[in-house]
Amino acid sequence: MPAEQPSHLLAALTSRRFLISAWPWRAAAYALTALPVLGVAALLLSPLILAWAATVSFAADGRFHLPVLVITAFLTLALGGVGTVLAAPFAALERRRLRLADPRPVEPGHRAAAGLPWLAARYGEPGAWRELLYLLLLGTVAPIVYSLLAFAAFVVAVFIVSPLLVFKDGTDLDGVADTIVLGPWQVTTPTQAIPYLLLGLALLPVLAYLTGLLAAGHAAIARRLLGRGDDAALREVARSRTRLVDAFDAERRRIERDLHDGAQHRLTSLTLQLGVARLDLPEDTPAAQALDRAHTEAKDLMVLLRDLVHGISPQTLADLGLPAALHDLADRSPLDITVTVDPGVADRYPARLENTAYFAASEALANVAKHSGATAASVRLAHQRDTLIVEVHDAGRGGADPARGTGLTGLADRVAAVGGRLLLSSPAGGPTLVRVELPCLT
Repeated sequence: MPAEQPSHLLAALTSRRFLISAWPWRAAAYALTALPVLGVAALLLSPLILAWAATVSFAADGRFHLPVLVITAFLTLALGGVGTVLAAPFAALERRRLRLADPRPVEPGHRAAAGLPWLAARYGEPGAWRELLYLLLLGTVAPIVYSLLAFAAFVVAVFIVSPLLVFKDGTDLDGVADTIVLGPWQVTTPTQAIPYLLLGLALLPVLAYLTGLLAAGHAAIARRLLGRGDDAALREVARSRTRLVDAFDAERRRIERDLHDGAQHRLTSLTLQLGVARLDLPEDTPAAQALDRAHTEAKDLMVLLRDLVHGISPQTLADLGLPAALHDLADRSPLDITVTVDPGVADRYPARLENTAYFAASEALANVAKHSGATAASVRLAHQRDTLIVEVHDAGRGGADPARGTGLTGLADRVAAVGGRLLLSSPAGGPTLVRVELPCLT
């Protein structure tokens, strides 16, 4: 099986291979690229920040300064008036930058309301006000936190380069002093600086984890505020293992009884009669050729019915594995289906897992074709840590609800039978994301 692959920075921090993976570098890149964004946000909000600082200062002294209070109120109202518009480019940039720390897709937390221009709709969208809150955090809290991390990085860097800052002969070179102060200690020779060098090297892993924690926290806040809110959050579809077992057993018995006792016997008789009739006709006559085709179709139909009776999975799935079966499913779909197989996905998985994943993709695509109004969809197959993930995404009308009998509850039951779970995001107006997570520990 493929090695465990953390899907985002927060998960990578719990891995023992964090320091030898690419995640510390991605965390550092996320933190470094945040600095210019924080600077612009702080500069943009500086008048309001200074006004509030002055107001709080006067209030703490028990004084009332009317001009400062008026200016503060004006700037606050002005931010409320234009803030959601100012926050939009920051939000768009941060959603792109978020891929450094969390490659999982994040949908914008807002969309224009029908019949309203984008500018007017911004003021009625909760997602737009969450973007404004994120901008406020970027301009106020984030610079303080990142400054602390920068100070820690500076201290570690000084420790590491401390032997280069002093000279053995006690002289100056190009104006650089021969003595440096490291806390309560003074260092005058490179030999005295060696313990600080070793300490700095020892602190590098600590600095990597601190950077990772800060970047992961920043990314988590960004995903929460810049993505869709609770009204469209992924929610686990309710399922019952008891209902699953009872419903599947009853359905299997009914199908087996109806097909075996009825259709299969009649089709077997029809196939035999066609075979006998074909023997009575010359080989080169049109009737013999037509009868031969009918006999072949009847035999193929018998194979299909036998597969249905015994619950056999599609032949492509059995022969070539899940990725090939999903591509075959996309080719046979009436929709324009794009199939993406992430690196790390194995060609073969246990049969029960493959059958469940294939059934989930097939059922989700059938729902897209029947209910969403979309003409295209995408299927993503991924393997993250010990979980096989199947995602079906469409840009249809959304509003999928398991309570309305769209087959999602039955699909959740099927997934639950192998210890997995089904999650759904389908706000009114779309898009819809069906995500199936299947544990694969073997």
